[in-house]
Amino acid sequence: MPEPQSVQTRPVVSRRSRRRWLRRVVVSTILVTLFGVPWWTLLAAGTQWPDAVVVAGSIVFAAAFVALPATVISGHGPRHRDWPARIGDALLGAVWVLFVWSVLSLLLRLGLSVFGVEDPLRARVVAVSVLIVVAVLLVWGYVEAMRVPRTKNVDVHIAGLGSGLDGLRVVMITDTHYGPIDRTRWSTAVTKRVNTLDADIVCHVGDLADGTVAVREQQVAPLAAARGALARVYVTGNHEYFSEAQGWLDYMESIGWDALHNRHIVVERGGHQMVVAGVDDATAHASGVDGHGENLDVALAGCDPALPVLLLAHQPKQITSAVSAGVDLQISGHTHGGQIWPFNFLVRLDQPVVAGLSAHGDRTQLYTSRGTGFWGPPFRVFAPSEITVLTLRQG
Repeated sequence: MPEPQSVQTRPVVSRRSRRRWLRRVVVSTILVTLFGVPWWTLLAAGTQWPDAVVVAGSIVFAAAFVALPATVISGHGPRHRDWPARIGDALLGAVWVLFVWSVLSLLLRLGLSVFGVEDPLRARVVAVSVLIVVAVLLVWGYVEAMRVPRTKNVDVHIAGLGSGLDGLRVVMITDTHYGPIDRTRWSTAVTKRVNTLDADIVCHVGDLADGTVAVREQQVAPLAAARGALARVYVTGNHEYFSEAQGWLDYMESIGWDALHNRHIVVERGGHQMVVAGVDDATAHASGVDGHGENLDVALAGCDPALPVLLLAHQPKQITSAVSAGVDLQISGHTHGGQIWPFNFLVRLDQPVVAGLSAHGDRTQLYTSRGTGFWGPPFRVFAPSEITVLTLRQG
């Protein structure tokens, strides 16, 4: 018996080993590219800097190259250490912006060549220009990420909406990602902003926090003061399933929010009703958390089919189920609008929409928020955050 068992397990171990090596090769290739292109642009592409400048710059790049994976793994790994996470996240954002603008600097290099500018002047102009642009974008991006989001107003026309519900205001926040940077004061300010918007329904559409309730409760607690005349509702995002999704559902219930864990409520105004439903994130089933998994049929069970339906689903790609079920409006987050340009183009490979209002099928509309907070790198570049006011109108 022991021999057949070892024969059977050997291929499994081998496959796992190959996958680990493949991941390492992919990650290493990405890191070398992210750091190598800026290093070449700033220090080696015909700049002819003094040796001391090249050596010092290379040391800085080498230190960052080693520090990035070390701090990200330490900060976002099982131990969830906040100070390495802050360093790693900032490094990740900075090197991404530096990489993007180093690639784009090839256009400047080409333009200077057309006008007869030769190296090393051409290469030095390019290098200095990249540094200035990156520095400006990182400072601006940090300010954008840390400020209280602007309010975005959107009218959504819904066929079958009762006259008593015409003008109903749905205030939407999502992707707050309370995490390594203590944003308790920011959370309080966001809640105060929400409370100025005369909301009938306040929604948090997932990715509430990164970490457990015990670790992040202080930052989330201000949401207890959010006001909605008819309801305050919450669904999980994919990041809840990295820590304790059920714990966050229970916590939001404890501070007075309705946690829509594959269920619905019915709101009424002016003698007319609307279903407000929510489903678990698309990753919930694969997470292995007992009793979790997106199930729109369960969420809508017992609903009057004549009533309009507002659905909270964290990821835009969950729209497929919404269309099949005849949902009138799905609201989602997850994309952050790309957060740091041009990452939005990569997001679009995974999601049907990156931001804004879109139509799907004959009946269903989807609103995708760019998010209220940020994840990871504390920067937002050409992807501003938002608190969204969706005003529902008779279609």
